[in-house]
Amino acid sequence: HQFDEHALFNVLTLDVYLTISEIACWVVTGERQATRIKCLYLKTILRQDIGFFDTQSATGEVIERISGDTILVQEAMGDKVANFIMNISTFIGGFVVAFIKGWLLTLVLLTSIPATAISFGCVALVLSKMSGSGQVAYADAGKVVEQTVGGIRTVASFTGEKLAIEDYNSKLESAYSATVKQALASGLGLGTILTLIFFSYGLAIWYGAKLIIEKDYKGGDIISVIFAVMLGGSSLGQASPSLNAFSAGQAAAYKIFETIKRTPKIDPYDPSGIKLEDIKGEIELKDVYFKYPARPDVQIFSGFKLYIPSGKTAALVGQSGSGKSTVISLLERFYDPEAGEILIDGVDIKKFQLKWLRQQMGLVSQEPVLFATTIRENILYGKEKASEEEIRNAIQLANAAKFIDKLPKGLDTMVGGHGTQISGGQKQRIAIARAILKDPRILLLDEATSALDVESERIVQDALSNIMINRTTVVVAHRLTTIRNADLIAVVHLGKLVEQGTHDELIKDPEGAYSQLVQMQQKTKHVENTKGKEIEDLNAQKRLSYSKNVSSRSRRFSLSGRKSASKGSSSKFSFAYDLGVSGVVDFHESIRREDGAGTSEYIADTTKKVSTQKLMSLAYLNKPELPIMLVGTVAAAINGMVFPVFGLLVSTIIKIFYESHHELRKDSRFWALMFVVIGIVVMIVSPLQNYAFGVAGAKLIQRIRSMTFSKLVYQEISWFDDPANSCGAIGARLSSDASTIRNMVGDALATLVQNISTIVTGLVIALIANWILALITIAIMPLLALQGYIQIKLLQESNDEAKVMNEEASQVANDAIGSIRTVASFCAEEKVMEMYQKKSEAPLKRGVKNGLVSGVGLGFSNFVLYCLYALVFYLGAVLVKHDKAKFSEVFKVFFALTMASIGLSVLSNLPSDLSKGKGAAASIFEILDSKPRIDS
Repeated sequence: HQFDEHALFNVLTLDVYLTISEIACWVVTGERQATRIKCLYLKTILRQDIGFFDTQSATGEVIERISGDTILVQEAMGDKVANFIMNISTFIGGFVVAFIKGWLLTLVLLTSIPATAISFGCVALVLSKMSGSGQVAYADAGKVVEQTVGGIRTVASFTGEKLAIEDYNSKLESAYSATVKQALASGLGLGTILTLIFFSYGLAIWYGAKLIIEKDYKGGDIISVIFAVMLGGSSLGQASPSLNAFSAGQAAAYKIFETIKRTPKIDPYDPSGIKLEDIKGEIELKDVYFKYPARPDVQIFSGFKLYIPSGKTAALVGQSGSGKSTVISLLERFYDPEAGEILIDGVDIKKFQLKWLRQQMGLVSQEPVLFATTIRENILYGKEKASEEEIRNAIQLANAAKFIDKLPKGLDTMVGGHGTQISGGQKQRIAIARAILKDPRILLLDEATSALDVESERIVQDALSNIMINRTTVVVAHRLTTIRNADLIAVVHLGKLVEQGTHDELIKDPEGAYSQLVQMQQKTKHVENTKGKEIEDLNAQKRLSYSKNVSSRSRRFSLSGRKSASKGSSSKFSFAYDLGVSGVVDFHESIRREDGAGTSEYIADTTKKVSTQKLMSLAYLNKPELPIMLVGTVAAAINGMVFPVFGLLVSTIIKIFYESHHELRKDSRFWALMFVVIGIVVMIVSPLQNYAFGVAGAKLIQRIRSMTFSKLVYQEISWFDDPANSCGAIGARLSSDASTIRNMVGDALATLVQNISTIVTGLVIALIANWILALITIAIMPLLALQGYIQIKLLQESNDEAKVMNEEASQVANDAIGSIRTVASFCAEEKVMEMYQKKSEAPLKRGVKNGLVSGVGLGFSNFVLYCLYALVFYLGAVLVKHDKAKFSEVFKVFFALTMASIGLSVLSNLPSDLSKGKGAAASIFEILDSKPRIDS
């Protein structure tokens, strides 16, 4: 007797340890794999040629893949794998025992396996395809978010918010349709599988009775076979939810790994190619033919020729779309020509090692790209291990030292997403300092001053003059006054070089292409100067009105002013107006905020402030779906009653196998029919439950995304300067937060209703069967609820912190992909990956912690569960001994409470979803409840 107690304790302890290891190890595995996939995917994306981004991918899609799809992959490789393996092994073990105890009955029951297997296969195939179409739609929606938020100033100035919202909503509608179809297919599949299983139970009872009557089988063997098959079959049913995660993860992984396997034609990671010890900088384009991958029907160059001597400055001029900037792109090998050669020092650039080639060139573009980090880190993209002296020298030459030294943190000042917290001229000078630090032999200036006002242009032009000395310089110019002193001016028209020479040489021909451009620009300048005075007066009045009363009316007035300015105003006016009172104030506010704490701490504080947001607010958002949710709730409640009733039937049929043959034949038919009835009920309520909650969840995620996007596009521009509201953070928030809430309202809410119904039904059956035994055993069940509460508290804080950290990592990816030409030009792929991996370390550690907490929680839950089983049998034996209960009542209480405890155990897995949902809801409602200071 003592040995049995020790053996029981040892088995119980081993199961607890195995449960902890099972969940913790697989959750940790999922976290690590997801992090590796994210890093590998981003590394592959950074490796791609520019043509890939023109035709196949956009920043929003990449962020959607990293933030949304990798979560699906993580779930498919996490605890769902552990549950699937456990249930499948239980299924196999159950049938092994069944064959040993009664092979003939087991063979008959196996006839249902092919139909069940086919159902499994069909469900997995259909769900995989539907998940793929839904993810494509969400990726398209992610592109709209990235394009809108990334260009929010342009969107606001042209009042394009409604168009952006309409475009976004159309993408969400496609995703909604795919999600609902997926939910219905999942419900039909699961209902069919469970129906087949219940039918097989009915067959087992009827045929088992037949074997007892005709083949002299023992009642105990029949019961053993039925229970073993039931356990195996129910385990197969328990494995089916994992299929949803697997199919979604498979569809998501397909897109990710399809990109990872892609090898670009122009590969920056390729170490092959020649390197010259010294480069003179002589450039020649010989008979170049070229089309952009995104516009294969438009021929840009047809036999284009250009020669630039070493150390000279060549200016490319011409109308927009003539092909000037294409020369810069070809020199950087962003693209390769279809035919012809591009030579540097007489060597075809295709023969050079790509990384070495780009290191010889310094690119300064019209729209300088700065990353959401410090000024120092942005400059260090030019030379990663530059000394402080080299950095100071670079900013001096770039005429940037004066304004940088005036900033509270100097070189360590954050510039914001896309450099939004500093002016255009300041951004340009930082970009020039970055190029100077690179010390290139060839300097490429792609309309580097065209977007600046006159004063800023003068300062930047002086800085450029400092670094053009003794370098081969290619200038793409819009303002012809800036290139009068160029050694060579080449006029490009419709992809052909139509005229070249110095300014003095070309201006002599009044009918020449260059002279025509000069005359056209002089006429335009005269018209702009006439209008500019009137507009500036109007602008001054508007700014005065704005400073007195920042209201929705002044916001509309300002927008109308922007539209007027865009139609015909000087660049001076545009620059001054864009950096009006609001811009200056916001910049200083951002600096003051940075003095207090870093980006991570600031975002974490923001998250904590809103973490108490009531989760019930979600119910209000789902109010239009209340009727269908009520239908789903009724279906889920009935579905939850199925297994306690099933347990009641099982406990009742045990005694019929010991009845007389006449009674056995009659009762076996009746109880077999009851199992068929349960199967029919499941076939009806399971699809209904999945469809109803699928519609509710899909509508909620559609509504949340739409409302959040609609709210944020009308925020004041300074709102986007906040580190928490960067382009990458918003894209990640809309993707991951909405998906988390959808899972909570869809699958988790259905699971909650179903298992509450299971618990209540089980308790009612147990109390009716024997209230004394039921009440005593119920007393221990609150321990399961207690551990669930503790688990929620432990996971909540961890999930909030991990969410903030993931947004920071997403911002790094967003900046890099949105500025891929800058990253490629400065060979910064490794630096970006180093930053991304560093930002990903903290979320990974939090994920590992969550895995351990979940494992311990489930292990404790199982411990209490098995203690509950032992207590029922022990107390049942005592009550039977003292005539306080019948043997059949003990089994009824046991099976009823077993089903109830299983439901409670399933609910103990929900704390993770609830804690994630609370954090996601807080993040979403932070935007929905915000009130813009400038309301349009």
